[in-house]
Amino acid sequence: MMSSPLTTHVLDATRGRPAVGLKVELYRREESDGRFQLLTTGSTNSDGRFPNLIARSEFVPSVYKLFFDTDGYFDSCNIRGFYPYVEIVFQVKDPNVHHHVPLLLSPYSYSTYRGS
Repeated sequence: MMSSPLTTHVLDATRGRPAVGLKVELYRREESDGRFQLLTTGSTNSDGRFPNLIARSEFVPSVYKLFFDTDGYFDSCNIRGFYPYVEIVFQVKDPNVHHHVPLLLSPYSYSTYRGS
């Protein structure tokens, strides 16, 4: 099985563990009209990861968006959060290079970076 050229990992900084069961959606911006087209949807696994986000053949130079349903996740943990969702928009110029986009999450803040 080939690994996805794009990966994400969500860590719940408040609880000190992976964010399990967090809904994630991946979009790609269409060049023709600039709108984002939904490519895949799913939830993070027991390690806070979403394997197989996109097939290598579909991973092309473009602008992508990862949507994280943080409201649903925090509700499931009986935690009141401030951000109902997080969207991370990023540009892929070389699809032959692996892209890792992690999310460090807490009820009142979040951060991300270009991982490896």
